[in-house]
Amino acid sequence: MRYQISGKQLDIGAALQTHVKSELGEVIAKYAERPTDANVVFSRNGAEFICETVVHLSTGLTAQAKGRAHEIYEAFDKCNEKMEKQLRRYKRRLKDHHKQRGERPVELLAASSYILAPGDDSDETEPESLQPMVIAEMEATIPSITVGEAVMQLELAGAPALVFRNEGSDGINVVYRREDGNIGWVDPRNVK
Repeated sequence: MRYQISGKQLDIGAALQTHVKSELGEVIAKYAERPTDANVVFSRNGAEFICETVVHLSTGLTAQAKGRAHEIYEAFDKCNEKMEKQLRRYKRRLKDHHKQRGERPVELLAASSYILAPGDDSDETEPESLQPMVIAEMEATIPSITVGEAVMQLELAGAPALVFRNEGSDGINVVYRREDGNIGWVDPRNVK
């Protein structure tokens, strides 16, 4: 497994890197089959250290966790606890996902992702154009997975929404976290 351990305007020493590799490696080996890589980023916000970890699994799923503390090791330990809790919670489903999928990995479709500028409500005049201003354009991937796998991926990544190609209907779908705590699912195919 590949580890990428870095700091945003922080020097990450060899002792911390060794600690991260051993502790995170233990958790991943216990709960996840065939991880491909892990990205661990440390940053600082005032007196608080922040540790963000993203683990990519060979099945195409991604687990993500974040921890905050006043000590850098404590921030990592909190992040690692959250990662362990997520992977433990989904261990059975991760293994079932792997068995259902067999040896074929999740197919990923290429897509474009854009960041748009918000509309300017400060003046009362009519805008010249209704086209939004594009601030950034990035590459994105859309996984081809089942609805259950999409909900699991949404939970593992802690994301507010996930766009995916539904393996059952072969259409583009969205799952998202609702304000009431439930998960919403948009399937344009079922519109009558």
